Amino acid sequence: MKRILVAALASALLASPAHASEPAKVPDWRDFRAVTNSSFVEANGHRVLQLSIVVTASPAQVWDAFTTAEGYRAWVAPVSAVDLRIGGDIEASYDPAAKIGGPDNIKNRIVAYVPQRLLSFRNVQAPKALPHRELFGEIVTTLEIEDLGAGRSRVSLTSVGYGAGEGFDTLYRHFEWGNAYSLNELRKRFETGPIDWAAVFERRKAAAASATVTGGTTR
Repeated sequence: MKRILVAALASALLASPAHASEPAKVPDWRDFRAVTNSSFVEANGHRVLQLSIVVTASPAQVWDAFTTAEGYRAWVAPVSAVDLRIGGDIEASYDPAAKIGGPDNIKNRIVAYVPQRLLSFRNVQAPKALPHRELFGEIVTTLEIEDLGAGRSRVSLTSVGYGAGEGFDTLYRHFEWGNAYSLNELRKRFETGPIDWAAVFERRKAAAASATVTGGTTR
């Protein structure tokens, strides 16, 4: 959704193998056991990607996590900005040195919302590394929040517009895992607290230094 956004945000987080000699593990949404996959195919043959998870948070807390810059930074990306309005953008980057407005940031445009219940958006700018990014703007993703009571919510991400062809096939596989990853990160945010990005990047630098010494690779 990663890391919404939700859908697009997870695109930059695919893990590399620990060592160059090891085969890369194929990402699979089933890696996240708390995620439910209820995807289906429309009558016209287009695929609908639909994933959900139950989190220990109220609808108001989930809404805040998706629709405020502070809430977004707590679990998605260290650089984030949210303009909550029809036609407003949710913009983010995994690069801590990035600036809002940068050409390689992830930018999703809000097309509809109902406070604390629903948020629909589509991508208008994706990182150059995203395969078939020219097709990604045709996908519309909707966040739905269901109040389960007792401080729990079901959070669903439904993406429509996956047509036929290799490009859409690649995007579907990519975000089937990516959206599952994002939902799982949301769950962890409410269970263990916000991400400490400074600590994350220190660990990555240390891992990169170690990989350089041993001749491996790291993310």
